[in-house]
Amino acid sequence: MPLFDTASTMDASTAVPLGVSIPRVDSGEMRHRAGGRANVACYAPGVSSLEIAYIAPGGEWQVQTLPNVAHGVHHGIVEDLPCGSRYGFRRASREQSLPFPAPTTDVEDHGGQPLLLDPYGRAVDQSDGFLTSVRMAGDFDWEADERLRLPWRNTIIYEAHVRGQSMLHPDVPEELRGTYAGMAHPAIIEHLTGMGVTAVQLLPVHFHLDEPHLQDLGLTNYWGYNTAAFFALHPGYATRAAQAAGPQAVQDEFKGMVKLLHAAGLEVILDVVYNHTAEGGPDGQTISFRGLGEQTYYRTDGHGKYVDTTGCGNTLNFGEPRVVQLVLDSLRYWVDEFHIDGFRFDLAVSLCRNSANEFDPRHPFLVAVAADPVLSDVKLIAEPWDVGYGGWQTGRFPGGWADWNDHFRDAVRSFWLADRAALEAGGQGGPLAKLADALSGSAALFQASGRSRLASVNYVTSHDGFTLNDLVSYDRKHNEDNGEENRDGHGDNRSYNHGVEGPTENGGILAKRAQSRRNMMASLLISLGVPMITAGDELARTQQGNNNAYCQDNAMAWMDWSRTPESHEMLRSTKRYIRLRKEFLAAQPHDFPVRDEQSYLYWFDKDGHPMSLDRWNDPQHRVVQLLLGSDNGGIAGLMVVNGSSSDVQITLPRVTAEGTHQRMFELRLTTSPLHEVRQGGRVASGEKDLVEAQSISIYRT
Repeated sequence: MPLFDTASTMDASTAVPLGVSIPRVDSGEMRHRAGGRANVACYAPGVSSLEIAYIAPGGEWQVQTLPNVAHGVHHGIVEDLPCGSRYGFRRASREQSLPFPAPTTDVEDHGGQPLLLDPYGRAVDQSDGFLTSVRMAGDFDWEADERLRLPWRNTIIYEAHVRGQSMLHPDVPEELRGTYAGMAHPAIIEHLTGMGVTAVQLLPVHFHLDEPHLQDLGLTNYWGYNTAAFFALHPGYATRAAQAAGPQAVQDEFKGMVKLLHAAGLEVILDVVYNHTAEGGPDGQTISFRGLGEQTYYRTDGHGKYVDTTGCGNTLNFGEPRVVQLVLDSLRYWVDEFHIDGFRFDLAVSLCRNSANEFDPRHPFLVAVAADPVLSDVKLIAEPWDVGYGGWQTGRFPGGWADWNDHFRDAVRSFWLADRAALEAGGQGGPLAKLADALSGSAALFQASGRSRLASVNYVTSHDGFTLNDLVSYDRKHNEDNGEENRDGHGDNRSYNHGVEGPTENGGILAKRAQSRRNMMASLLISLGVPMITAGDELARTQQGNNNAYCQDNAMAWMDWSRTPESHEMLRSTKRYIRLRKEFLAAQPHDFPVRDEQSYLYWFDKDGHPMSLDRWNDPQHRVVQLLLGSDNGGIAGLMVVNGSSSDVQITLPRVTAEGTHQRMFELRLTTSPLHEVRQGGRVASGEKDLVEAQSISIYRT
C-alpha cells in the first residue's frame, strides 16, 4: 500500500466506474460545467502507487498521483482532463507524494517505466513515438437506428475484413478504400444485399499492434488478432481525413458504417480477441496489463510462469473477477455505444478454462454473460477451441451460444474433395454418414448441451485457411511469402487440385474445379444450421495457395473485384443457392428441435427406399436423398447428393399429396454443368430421374 497519509490526500473520487468518467459529485448543472474534471480509476494490483500522466488539447504534460486505493483500484479526481486529452499510467515516482505534484514533461521514460495504456481507454493515440489513451465523448446522432435482432434461423453470415473488402473495388472512391466508410459504401452494400446475406462479421477492429517478428520481416498483422486495447477502435481502418481529425472522427466514421449497414438490413458482428493481448510472452513488450499487474491479468502456474493456451505468449486470466468484469464491460460498451449485433469470440475455450485448466461450460464468464440483460440479447458465436490440452470443445458451449462447426467443414471438404481425389486415383471415398450429419445440422453434436441445429455455424472456409477457390486448386499450402519457410498454416486442408497444382488453362480441370466449388457452396447454403460465407468465395477469389495470409496486407488477401467468367458464374450460383435456402426456410420450423427429427427429415437411398445402416456406412454407396418436411406437416423439398464418379438413375421417394395423387417435384437447381438445361424439369414421386456425377440436385414440390 502507498506510504502516504490518506487523510491528507483523499478526494471525492470513486473506484467505479473504471476508466475516465464524469465525477459522481458533479451532478445536474455542475456536470455541464465540469469540463475537464474527471474521475480516474484503474485496476493495478501490481502497483503500490500509481500516477496518471496527461496532456489536455493545446496544453502541457502534467503528472498526478492517484491518491486513493481500494482493492487494487487506484483512483482520484483530475481537474484538467477534457475530451481529447491524451494520458497514460505509470508507477509513482516516489512512494510518498503530494496529491498534485509539479508538472513534468518526462512522460516517455520515467525511471525506465513505460507509460501504460488505460485498460478502459476509449481510444489510442500513437503520435510522438509512444502510445497513450485518449478521453472520448460518446455523442453521435443515431436517429432511429437500433440493433436488428434477426432470428438465427434467417441469418446468413458474411465474414469480411474492413480493409480488404473495399481496397480494390473500382466503384469505391480511392479515399474511402480500405476504410470503415468504404465498408458502408453503396457499391459494397449493394453487393452484400444483392447476394442475400444478412450479417457482416468483421475481422478484429479493436486497436491492435504488429508482433515484433513481423516488424523485423517488414510485414504487418493484417488480420488484427493481436489486440492491445479492448475499448478502442483501430484507427488505421478510418479514412485519412478522419485520422487527421482525431479519435472522435474515427469513432463517428465507424458508427456511421454501422448505421448504414443496419439501414440496409445487415447486422454487424465483431470478431473479438479477449483470449490474449499484444504484450506477448513474459519477454514481450510492456504496454498496459503487464505493467499494471501481470500476475493478476494473465494466467500463471504455481511458479508464476505464464500459462499459454493461445499460442500467442500469454492468456488472459478469466479466473480473476476483474478480468471477467473488463471483458463484460467491453462487450456492453460495443453493444450500447456502437449498436453491435453480436460477437464471434476468437479461441473461446481459453475464456472458459477453470483453475484446473479444463474447459467448463458453467464457467463464471459464461454464467455472467447468460445473466446479463444486454449481452444475453445479442448473437454470441464461439470459436470452440484453443491450442491447450483438451482444446477442442465443439458442441459443448451452453445455451445462448452458437459454435463454429469444424465437423461440418471437414465433412464437406472430405466428401467433395478428398474423396473425389481418391476416386479419380482409382481408390474409394468415404461413406455418406458424416456428410449427411453435417447437412442436417450436426444434431447429435449439439444435443448434449441442450441446443438445436441453430447452434451450428456451418462453414467450409474462413479467413484462416484456403479460400474456396484454392481448396479446389491446390493440394499443398504455399505460404512462402510469410517469411516462415512455409512452416506456418494448416497442413490438414482436405483439398484437391483436380490434376494440376495452381493456375491452369486446361478446360476440363477448370470445369471440375468449378463444379466442386458449387458443390461445397450448395452444401453450405442448403444445410440446416447457420451458414457463414467467407468474403470472396462468392467470386472464386484466390490467395495463390496461401492458407495463412494473416500478414499479407496486399492484393493477395484483399477482395478481387475483377470480373472473370469464373467469378460471374460463382456469384450467380451463390445467389441462386441463397434464394433457394430462403424458400426452404419459409416452410421449415423456426427452431427445428432435435427431438422432432423424424417429423422433418427423411433419408432415402437412390432407389427411393429408406436408408439402412449398412448403406450409411458403405463407402460404395455415395448417393442419398433427403426429403425435408415443413412445419405444417407437408413437404418442403428434396435434396439429392451424388458423390460417385458416375451419373446415377434415382427413383424419387414415393410421396402422395392429398387423396391418392402422386406429388410432382420440380428441379430447381443442379450443381452440374447442366443446370440451365435441366432447371424446371418435373418428375413425379416414385418415378426415375438422372442425377449427374459429383453433383447436388434440389427439387421443390
